[in-house]
Amino acid sequence: MAQVFELRKFVAPEFIFGVGSRHLAGRYAKNLGGRKVLVVSDPGVVAAGWTAEVIASLEEAGVGYALYTGVTPNPKVEEVMAGVAFFQAERCNALIAVGGGSPIDCAKGIGIVSSNHRHIREFEGVDLVRAAMPPLICVPTTGGTSADVSQFAIISSPQERLKFAIISKSVVPDLALIDPETLTSMNPYLAACTGLDAMTHAIEAYVSTARSTMTDLHALEALRLLSASLLPSITAADDLGLRTKVMQGSLQAGLAFSNAILGANHAMAHSLGGALDIAHGECNAILLDHVIEFNFSAVPERFDHIAEAMGLDLRGMVSAERKRALLLHVRKLKAAAGIVRTLKGLGVGRDDVIFFSDHALKDPCMATNPRKASRRDIEVVYEESL
Repeated sequence: MAQVFELRKFVAPEFIFGVGSRHLAGRYAKNLGGRKVLVVSDPGVVAAGWTAEVIASLEEAGVGYALYTGVTPNPKVEEVMAGVAFFQAERCNALIAVGGGSPIDCAKGIGIVSSNHRHIREFEGVDLVRAAMPPLICVPTTGGTSADVSQFAIISSPQERLKFAIISKSVVPDLALIDPETLTSMNPYLAACTGLDAMTHAIEAYVSTARSTMTDLHALEALRLLSASLLPSITAADDLGLRTKVMQGSLQAGLAFSNAILGANHAMAHSLGGALDIAHGECNAILLDHVIEFNFSAVPERFDHIAEAMGLDLRGMVSAERKRALLLHVRKLKAAAGIVRTLKGLGVGRDDVIFFSDHALKDPCMATNPRKASRRDIEVVYEESL
């Protein structure tokens, strides 16, 4: 009898990967019909010089631009709406995001609102973005968020103390210019946080209930690349060979999770980050081993593949030993990367757990977690992370 494969959709933008690709921004903005481009960036990326290089490419191509840098880590509802007002006042018709996940998600938010003419808060959920955004080009400068290739936009609402996810193929960028050289300006903490975010993307995609053979391929290769290259790259900032492997790992993890979606780790991290306004990658890293421990029994063979992709030799081990080996490896990796704080170290107490759990359970990422979680399950995982 012939094998029957489940239907699976795979969405990805056009991307150009390699050193120097950032200099193509102007040419592609012109090709996409950009008359005047809103460049969305943040002060740190501007200081590193990457934004100026992208603007120089626009000037060389004869494309007008306006610069918006009112973006903070974990981009806020107000920052998106202020960006929309600026986009309209400057009569822009295209967007270029230069930076990590924050400028990219803010640019996506600006694009969503400018085309759909409703407040950004109204788009939380799946497939609610009806009208296509203006052309969007992304130049990522961190090796982890993969917002440049994903159908996700994550926005913070400080008043509600939460983050909300917008998931739609309408928010997939038109083009990503993925240049490993931009990673050389990351400090060790940012490199660790974004790298562990990418590893969490790959792990959650591989065990997701929406996974496919294509997402599996990218998830496992991402784990191989990141496991071999992340820690050395943190201490060798100028090593382009290592940075290229990290950037490719981030890209492949992004292609995997954008299509397989994620799980409890990201749902819980979104809840934490929205309330505490701390680095998303650190939230993921703090929770990672505890979520693996919770999910392991649902798909033990999948976690064995993850362990092997991370370089572990599981031969001769029974299941309980394989689980212990993976958890020990993840904990050592976190410590070696410098992610040593716990939730208690971030000021989280047991009284906060109920609030975090309530929002985590409502996050769309929870729907594809491999093990169904009750409220008490999520509370326990948070408590174990204190």
